[in-house]
Amino acid sequence: MRKKVILSLMLMTFLSAVEGTIISTAIPRITNDLSGVELVSWVYAIYMLATAVSTPIYGKLADLFGRKKVLLIGATIFLVGSALCGIVTSMEQLVVFRALQGLGAGAIMPITMTIIGDLYSEVKDRAKAQGWISAVWGISGVIGPLVGGFLVDSLSWRYIFFLNVPFGIIACIMIVIYYKESIKPAKHHIDYLGATVFSLSTVALLYALLTGSSQQNWGDMTIVGLLIFAAVSFIIFLFIEKKSPEPLIPLALFSNRTLSIINILTLISGAMIISITMYLPIWSQGVLGKNATDAGLILMPLPVMWTFGTILSGKLVGSLNTKQIILLGASVLSVAAFSLFTLSTDSPAFLIYVAVGLFGLGMGLITPIYMVTIQAAVPNHTRGTAIGLNTFINTFSQTLGAAVFGAMFNTMIHARGIKNLDLVTSGGHEGTTTNVVTESQEALASSVHFIYMGTFILALGTLVIVWLLLKPTTQTREQ
Repeated sequence: MRKKVILSLMLMTFLSAVEGTIISTAIPRITNDLSGVELVSWVYAIYMLATAVSTPIYGKLADLFGRKKVLLIGATIFLVGSALCGIVTSMEQLVVFRALQGLGAGAIMPITMTIIGDLYSEVKDRAKAQGWISAVWGISGVIGPLVGGFLVDSLSWRYIFFLNVPFGIIACIMIVIYYKESIKPAKHHIDYLGATVFSLSTVALLYALLTGSSQQNWGDMTIVGLLIFAAVSFIIFLFIEKKSPEPLIPLALFSNRTLSIINILTLISGAMIISITMYLPIWSQGVLGKNATDAGLILMPLPVMWTFGTILSGKLVGSLNTKQIILLGASVLSVAAFSLFTLSTDSPAFLIYVAVGLFGLGMGLITPIYMVTIQAAVPNHTRGTAIGLNTFINTFSQTLGAAVFGAMFNTMIHARGIKNLDLVTSGGHEGTTTNVVTESQEALASSVHFIYMGTFILALGTLVIVWLLLKPTTQTREQ
């Protein structure tokens, strides 16, 4: 019975995870059919925004009303959004319905992890189940672009959305039939005010970060105003949560030492992931002179080894405690980050593949254990909230990482006085002098080198934090 539940959760997770990658191969055809190329970035960004904002809210609702009901509601919203995305007639409509998709997807990851925590009481069993779910995220990174490309070429880009519906319905039916949950009826106080203020604060902050990182105009009054609004709103949110009988995010969670450490580590991990996925393709095209397809393939070892790492992580539980496994993963990440930091324009391509593979292995080792540690650190009645908070931090960290690394990258480029960098990364060398191209390549190499110095520092930070601060988890804590 539990295996069927896990299978349905894996299917749901795959559908929500693959939405982040499957659309990448369809964007050229979508913009050709719908026009509105200026809205392309928002097709990605709005999905992430909606997911980030809704995740902690779903986590809290799952604690109040039960995992099953809230998961099915979120999945239904996701499937309705998917179906509507498939029938849009304009880019504006697509952005709106992608937001609806994201609002539904926000329920899937935190509640999936919470259900696993409820189903398995032993750390080793939890780690194995978490590993399979984490592996799904890794596999989606490979399968998404491949399936998306096939559907676009063979049928229509609309089927990348329609495909979610039948498989999502199957997953929902399996949850209804096989997942048994006993819920004691009770009256609950829903923190509507806290949820509203939190949502406004998060949207303002993420919008400012997304806009600032893409335009690199941090002095713009709109961006400054949004950042100030986000800060003030968050302070107000803290006061609301302090007085609420059932807060959206209990402030006591922040006094939980283990939970706080894991959330810090999650914040660092998300930023490191962004540095890999954003800037290695740029290195491949601008420094190594590869085409766009090769630039995409350079990331292939990441999800493959991530999947292997999650499986290995589950097998190591029992032989090693959680701290030892995270230390092992952090050590592998440090080696991978150092390898990327020491890349030069003469480095052979296979060294990059090795470094990317090691990075995926390290992430695969640590991410399931982060979730297992959270589940063991909090009582059952706040597990959904704690996981929802961690999932939100994971999404937020990638937005923050994109903004910070984007600022570092552009600062280095502008410092070198390069204005024609796009000629290098797009392969548009015709009519351009060799000196200009060479200067651009050198500027690009030094800028990415600077990024990976930052990534290496973050990897070492992970190692130090785990070594000095994290206590091992050897058994669950049920209350």
